Amino acid sequence: MIFGKFLHGLSRESRDTLFILALVAWIVFSHPGMQAPWGLPLAGLVLIWRTYLTLTDKPLPKRGWTLGILLVVVCLSLWSFKTILGKEAGVSILVTLIALKTLEMRAGRDAFVIFFLGFFLLLTHFFYSQTISMAFVMMVSVWGLLTALVLMHMPVGQPALKKASVIAAKTALLGTPVMVALFLFFPRIAPLWGVPQDGRGSTGLSDKLFMGAIAELAQNDEIVMRLRFPEKTPSLSDLYFRGPVLSQFDGIVWSTSESFETESHPQFDVKQNPLKYEITLEPQGTRTVPLLEVTPDVFLSHDNAGFTLTDDLRWRANKAIFERLRMDLYAVNVPQYGPTEFEPSLSVDLQLPIGYNPRTIAWAKALSQKPDLAKADSRDLANAVMNHIRQENFQYTLTPGIYGDNRPQEAIDEFWMDRRQGFCEHFASAFVFIMRSLGVPARIVTGYQGADPQPVDGYYVVRKSSAHAWAEYWVQGRGWLRADPTVYVAPDRIQRSVMLRPPRGLVIDALQKTLGSNAYVLTSWRQLWELTNNRWNQWVLNYSAGQQIDMLKNWGFSKPDWTDLVYLWIGLLVSVVLIFTLYSRLLRRTDPWSRDMSLLRQELRRLGLTIDEHDPPLTLSKKLLEHLGPAGQPLANGLVHLDRARYGQTKKAGLSVKILRQLRATAHDWATKRYQARR
Repeated sequence: MIFGKFLHGLSRESRDTLFILALVAWIVFSHPGMQAPWGLPLAGLVLIWRTYLTLTDKPLPKRGWTLGILLVVVCLSLWSFKTILGKEAGVSILVTLIALKTLEMRAGRDAFVIFFLGFFLLLTHFFYSQTISMAFVMMVSVWGLLTALVLMHMPVGQPALKKASVIAAKTALLGTPVMVALFLFFPRIAPLWGVPQDGRGSTGLSDKLFMGAIAELAQNDEIVMRLRFPEKTPSLSDLYFRGPVLSQFDGIVWSTSESFETESHPQFDVKQNPLKYEITLEPQGTRTVPLLEVTPDVFLSHDNAGFTLTDDLRWRANKAIFERLRMDLYAVNVPQYGPTEFEPSLSVDLQLPIGYNPRTIAWAKALSQKPDLAKADSRDLANAVMNHIRQENFQYTLTPGIYGDNRPQEAIDEFWMDRRQGFCEHFASAFVFIMRSLGVPARIVTGYQGADPQPVDGYYVVRKSSAHAWAEYWVQGRGWLRADPTVYVAPDRIQRSVMLRPPRGLVIDALQKTLGSNAYVLTSWRQLWELTNNRWNQWVLNYSAGQQIDMLKNWGFSKPDWTDLVYLWIGLLVSVVLIFTLYSRLLRRTDPWSRDMSLLRQELRRLGLTIDEHDPPLTLSKKLLEHLGPAGQPLANGLVHLDRARYGQTKKAGLSVKILRQLRATAHDWATKRYQARR
């Protein structure tokens, strides 16, 4: 209320300027994280300066100020990005340019430049995000820009912002069918230009691992993927999504081995019943694609030809993935794979750094010397290590503390022999280290395991909190076998996907206590939001050329292609033209304003005026004075009064029609008298 009175007390120019400044601020500050650190603060200072000048009615700065600030922006861009081109540099400069343009907003032409810069700046959101929340931000921005454009075309009086916003909303709704038609029927072609990527990932999986890395990732509830099983649904314990395979160990960090980077096509026995699944992966930012173990290449569709399967069963893309992927795939149950006889490539999975974890090595040696393990094979040794984990009360926890803080070369010793508290990567690291100490090739596999127990909209959700590390060891005559120590120390984590949760913060803890038994409301809202996001991803973001062709098939096209889309567009355009032509004719006959306004224009033409059909009453008044001079003043004043009644701040439809009919009668009398005088 107070803010409304404040705006009402301002002049028309000041009020509209403040509205434009608020709109620019909304658009600019919807770009956090998409530009240089100096971009938003600099743009904010410029907008504050312009607001101050508006409220105090002080003159705008001279052009030298804007040129100086622009030079500073260019220098900052060169300092931050070494260029003024590219994604981040371009967005940073554009954000500053639209703010600087407000310092030159002296006429309507300058305002139009700001509007169209705003529309262009909104498009840059697509470089970074296409989420439903960002779509909402863009819709509000477009509505605001259309409202400002409507205000620019309402020159009489001081029209209310509410009135302009309603007209803008109606205009946008009228354009919605065109937008939907463009989305559905415009050919789904590849991008016309490429955007360089910055290499930042979103899943958190890395080609390197240290003890504690997965525990940090497991505290994040962001969604990594959604998957659906159209035929049969496996148990959660069978959902292992294979990511980076780590064979090299320097005593602190595990990393991938370059020996497995070559493209390969392992062969599997796929006669058994495969598991069909549909997966939607969020942007990875890495080349490794976590798919179910094991998804063989023979089942990949032609759309995924850019993926290759390496010798260690990692799916690798030809380049880092920065877009959402939707794939229909199959997985097969492969209990073991790889070479059945020892070969040189396995030597990397036996290497241990010298001088690290001597107590664990001694423990492994003592284990191998037990009478019942004297002639044991790799499986017996692995089972013995797993039984030790189960019997010695190891604890599964997200907060085991830091291992090897003072003596990094004894980190596994401290975990295995002393504290015995850790997360999945601690157990996997210790298991692999011990197996190598026993002379058995072993390595760590990272990825995701399990999913949310309850599907949302038929899709199982896999989050970053499902990040997991397990192990593989090699057996003579069989190849590689999976070994997951977490099964023995925390069976619920694997069998029922019961994730460990970090301690709640102060706000969440207070909210939980306040809600009490109604805490399920938070879960319900979260599921509703994820359901909405999933529908958005499946229906909007994943709408592909294949789905477009399938839609045409359902509409009766036998073998649809791009020519059918062209014919469809021609039919749509012709239909729209016919519909609007019929509507306009019907409107002229039924709407009193349209009918009487058309008759008034006819009478004014009889007076000798050159009139266009789109001329409003105010324009007609000016043309009347130019043609008749002072003699036309009474009728011109009536036209000005008509314009205010129709388009002014206090809009009165009945009054405007009444005035229009009076003016039409007056114009008819004038035209008749002029015709009789000529005769």
